[in-house]
Amino acid sequence: MATHVVLVNPEIHWNTGNIGRSCLAAGATLHLIEPLGFELDDRRVRRAGLDYWKHVNPRVWPSWEAFEEVLPTLGEPYFFSTRAEQWFWDALPPGDLGDLVLVFGRESVGLPEEILERYRDRLAAFPIISPHVRSINLSSCVAVALYEVLRRRLGGE
Repeated sequence: MATHVVLVNPEIHWNTGNIGRSCLAAGATLHLIEPLGFELDDRRVRRAGLDYWKHVNPRVWPSWEAFEEVLPTLGEPYFFSTRAEQWFWDALPPGDLGDLVLVFGRESVGLPEEILERYRDRLAAFPIISPHVRSINLSSCVAVALYEVLRRRLGGE
């Protein structure tokens, strides 16, 4: 069972480095959709990923359209947005999860409107209880999603 984490136009190198490390730890493949808000060879990305970055081997796609062509072959997609009407763990099917694709948007604005519209029935969110918080850090969201998938796959359900 494969897990893919997709970052659509990530802006912050520290988040991407941390996410790469989490993907490596969880056995997931990291996909990065250009344009990126930084250079991948930036020492800050490598530093955030520590000495693990050389093992992450992210797949870089020139556009969402190029990635979307292969999306059906990768697994069941879930798109993360604060505008979703269902929690992530409720969106996941019971039983065998199969191959999954977890798609996250830019730190500043989330996923593009056209993706939100096209995949409206595949949107998922995490609860935010405080009215003072409008979003959760991207690397935190990816970690929560990855480890919920691992928990389920390792018999935690």
